[in-house]
Amino acid sequence: MTQARLKGLAFASPWILGFLLFTLYPVGSAVYYSFTEFTGLGKARWVGLSNYVHMLKQDEVFWLSFYNTMYYLSLAVPIGFVIGLGLALLLNARLREISFYRTAVYLPYIIPAFAASFIWLWVLNPQFGLLNLLLDRLGIFGPGWIADPQWSKPSIVMMAQWGAGGSAIIFLAALQDVPRDLYEAAELDGATPWQRFSRITLPMISPVVLFHVIMAVFQGFQVFTPAYIMTSGGPANSTLFYVLYLYRNAFQYGRMGYASAMAWVLFLVSLVTALAILRSSARWVYYQGEQR
Repeated sequence: MTQARLKGLAFASPWILGFLLFTLYPVGSAVYYSFTEFTGLGKARWVGLSNYVHMLKQDEVFWLSFYNTMYYLSLAVPIGFVIGLGLALLLNARLREISFYRTAVYLPYIIPAFAASFIWLWVLNPQFGLLNLLLDRLGIFGPGWIADPQWSKPSIVMMAQWGAGGSAIIFLAALQDVPRDLYEAAELDGATPWQRFSRITLPMISPVVLFHVIMAVFQGFQVFTPAYIMTSGGPANSTLFYVLYLYRNAFQYGRMGYASAMAWVLFLVSLVTALAILRSSARWVYYQGEQR
């Protein structure tokens, strides 16, 4: 091995060691423990596929948590996309105070999730919360929000839009890269605003849309903090999302082996979903310079 390669390996060794200790080893351990009965202390007992069989055939709470997560995903991802892109279109306007508006929209995104959860815990309080107070001023009797099983999941979805400023800034960067001459040519041809948006804007920013969708799906599968802080999975397990149930099995019930199996099922579901989105992207994502 040459001296240059040895120097390169020495510079990269902190990252390599970190990867081996904090990524590869935990992943490998999770694979092994998913086939065992393990409490986190003592020796693990090999049980083969029992954890997976119990999870898929006997554990009704597992399927309830999976349903809650898919419910959240099916609402939070498209709503987040519409709000994020809508804000980006507004922030793309040429106004003197536009820097202030962009900062104001982005600020909620940098607030930590646990702090935002406490804020929304007060906003959505059915008795003295801000939202029901405003509805009461309009003569509307507000629902129970996070205290009502029918409204708890929509409440968490609504709260998730608190961070829409992050995706709006990414969409805004993509919008500013769209060539202005395309709009000018479309206007000369008599294109309507909707035609300019659907035929120019959306195709030109479609790679960013793909990135947003994949990241939003991954974050949706891992939704945890709002339910843990605001509802603890209740009422009646209506906000018991997948990762929260996994957390309970690992750290409350002492079922590390079962939690490891759940983690691998979540990984496989996320991987299949991401691959399906990427495969479909060939039909709707446009890359400049690409020939079709």
